[in-house]
Amino acid sequence: KSAAAISREYQFKPDLLTRWKADFVSHAAELFGGSATQQHAAQRAAQRIAQRIAELERLVGRLTLELEVAKKATLLSAVSNGSR
Repeated sequence: KSAAAISREYQFKPDLLTRWKADFVSHAAELFGGSATQQHAAQRAAQRIAQRIAELERLVGRLTLELEVAKKATLLSAVSNGSR
């Protein structure tokens, strides 16, 4: 279909379609691929997030272990105090 036919069908001015097309063409790479710099920045951000997640998972593991030790120490303390 021609631009004029599309404009008539959807009831808007032909210059609006021309402007939309020009905007799309000038920004298509950003919309669908991004620049290499943007992709690299996104990859770096993803790596930082993955590192932070790994760090937090290690922390959770360590705190879980500490909690288990504290619970056992409390139980042993209660048992030894009860036997005296």
